[in-house]
Amino acid sequence: MRIPFNKPLVLESEIKYLKQTIEKDRFSGKGKFTSKCADLIEKETSCEKVIMTSSCTSALEMCVLLCNIKPGDEIIMPSFTHPGTANPFIRTDAEIVWCDIKEDTKNIDENKIEPLITNKTKAVVAVHYGGVICRMDKISSICKKNHLFLIEDSAMSIGSSFKDQPAGSFGDLAVISFHKTKNVQCGEGGALLINNQNMIERAEILRDYGTNRIHFEKGLIEKYTWLEKSSNFLMSELQAAFLYPQLLELKRINENRLESLKLYYKLLSVFLDEKCLPCIPKDVEHNAHLFYIILESEKQRKELIEYLNSAGIQAVFHYVPLHSAPIWKGKYDDIDLPITNKVSETLLRLPMYYNMKKEEVEYVVKGIKKFLEV
Repeated sequence: MRIPFNKPLVLESEIKYLKQTIEKDRFSGKGKFTSKCADLIEKETSCEKVIMTSSCTSALEMCVLLCNIKPGDEIIMPSFTHPGTANPFIRTDAEIVWCDIKEDTKNIDENKIEPLITNKTKAVVAVHYGGVICRMDKISSICKKNHLFLIEDSAMSIGSSFKDQPAGSFGDLAVISFHKTKNVQCGEGGALLINNQNMIERAEILRDYGTNRIHFEKGLIEKYTWLEKSSNFLMSELQAAFLYPQLLELKRINENRLESLKLYYKLLSVFLDEKCLPCIPKDVEHNAHLFYIILESEKQRKELIEYLNSAGIQAVFHYVPLHSAPIWKGKYDDIDLPITNKVSETLLRLPMYYNMKKEEVEYVVKGIKKFLEV
């Protein structure tokens, strides 16, 4: 048996909508399916406005522009995240202030944010790791108290919620990813979620190269023109047509993945301590984006990866802490993030995908158990 880490979701109904797009000769952005996808996400997340983007990184680049991030501004975020979270900010020469994570959820530690705030702090980026929402009540309160922008990196979290409030609805802005590894996907792709009404019109201008084309399309002006520096952040109609049927089935897709997650828990909890398994707080509804285990050491993890691979099972580690990346040339060598470092060295992600068979989950668990018994 061979079990990959991920199988990109394909429902086969995508062909129907792609054909409609081809028949209408409409391939660029802001078409029918782009609009339909945005409407579905607005309904799912209860946010004010959704703009479909070419990638999650593009959505974050729009966040930087909307928050007017300038050189020297400080942005608080976890180091345990993808480079795409930090890249849009450092391209403006903003300073990243790294915050440690919590050992249970692997999310930013809300109790360590406030001591990091200075008069240069402009925003906090809360990354919802693995689809488990951060303590957004406390983080929102901190940001409001200190007049900071709150940005949710909800790349992995569509369909998740905290205290019955959807991921992406807490911050001024939020981003979602539709990369091939996500619960619903279109190869690449993303969405910008806007909850701050003061940002909506400007976001529509920034989306279109920084032009006021939105006013032209509404018949408010005779021709559109260039207003400010920006880029083309549009999702293509082909991406949206592929994504649309998956968004229609989001609840069913997430429920299907949750069945695999629950089975992993049931089988692994027999011989692994609770602290070695994902922590999903009682007030969080999870979308089962990923499942991981925590090993005793980096050495043990490496040996288990090799052992599982020999059995046809692809299990993978996750983020190398961003503060230790070569790009900084030792700039953050003195930063102490003990939980981040520990998690990075010991976390192992297990295969997780839509329609994963019961026998496949059992085979993965059997391999882990056999390795630990050696």
